[in-house]
Amino acid sequence: MILFPAIDLKDGQCVRLKLGDMAQATIYNESPAAQARAFEDQGFKWLHVVDLNGAFEGQSVNGAAVEAILKSTKNPVQLGGGIRSLAHIETWLDKGLARVILGTVAVRNPTLVKEACKLFPGRVAVGIDAKGGKVAVEGWAEASSLEVIELAKQFEGAGVAALIYTDIDRDGILTGINWPSTLALADAVSIPVIASGGLASINDIERMLKSDAKKLAGAITGRALYDGRIDPAAALKLIAEAA
Repeated sequence: MILFPAIDLKDGQCVRLKLGDMAQATIYNESPAAQARAFEDQGFKWLHVVDLNGAFEGQSVNGAAVEAILKSTKNPVQLGGGIRSLAHIETWLDKGLARVILGTVAVRNPTLVKEACKLFPGRVAVGIDAKGGKVAVEGWAEASSLEVIELAKQFEGAGVAALIYTDIDRDGILTGINWPSTLALADAVSIPVIASGGLASINDIERMLKSDAKKLAGAITGRALYDGRIDPAAALKLIAEAA
């Protein structure tokens, strides 16, 4: 079980959004690289990074900030946001990313995702962002007609390293993870599932460690960590003791 601290990048800064709204951004650190080092010093073993501008614009926008993060931490880094082509995937993996997260392109061009999985085994994750039970794309700005599990099942056996499932209706508002939907997804597919969106307190960490949730590969924490609602040492200790 891995707890992934999140660095969301907007205009080169480390921010958190509320409900995926770019107009509701709180700046937490002007130096994403310094934030990455801080997370490593706190004992985290992975880092989850999202290029928010890239997600909306369909291309990397915060590349310099991502490269600075990669230079500043020894932890493996997964990156999502605006990665839409095989060339783009290869470029980022060559720069030192542990894995890329494909979201919009997974809906628009699932064949590309499957090809990427073959070319870069173990280094491609799929981000499934849901609003009202439907998959959202283009930085959460556009809803599709796809159901979450319907999309996930398209990638069974393709070699996807993980599914990162975000409930947009809970993201950044500290109401707790949508456990029923997250666990239903994990039950429906064999691909490891990482929970995201709404992780609010140590109670969510404890819930994640219950027997029915142990099938999850981990969870992503953002605002609760930045606001001090989750103590990193206490959370990581709980996870280590449950291993």
